[in-house]
Amino acid sequence: MSLEFRPARADDLILLHPLIERAYRGDTARQGWTHEADLLSDSRTDRATLEAILRDPAQVLLMALENEAPVGCVNIADRGDRLAYLGLLCIEPLRQAEGFGRQLIAAGEDHARNVFGCTTIEMTVIEQRRELIAYYQRRGWQITGERRDFPISLDPPYFMTVLAKPLG
Repeated sequence: MSLEFRPARADDLILLHPLIERAYRGDTARQGWTHEADLLSDSRTDRATLEAILRDPAQVLLMALENEAPVGCVNIADRGDRLAYLGLLCIEPLRQAEGFGRQLIAAGEDHARNVFGCTTIEMTVIEQRRELIAYYQRRGWQITGERRDFPISLDPPYFMTVLAKPLG
């Protein structure tokens, strides 16, 4: 099934924010395979953070729509020096493994290249998520060898693997 993509608007967040939480955290997330529910139990994001993304001209929150209903999203940020960052990628848990993630990644890469003018895109993945890192590698992303601190202090600490891809 082919999806439609468009930037999210403030009125979309009433549906999009719960979708993000379902995809990343809690028992609902476990119905898919890309969740962090076994590693983290807090909220993935909050409404204020999403609203800040929408207001920032150097970022876009792309929505994936099927029959005008959101099934996923991805955040693309222009980091300067022709570098983009891909984050907050998620698909409705029961709709994962239908090719939607692949389409959403491609839409995000296109936005980074064609709208922001970037030549490279990067992302970070919790290093324990080896199956997710392998998924991205199959899509042309490469492990850079860089390791970043997880943005939240935890005990024991988590670290992020940095992946990058040239946008040609």
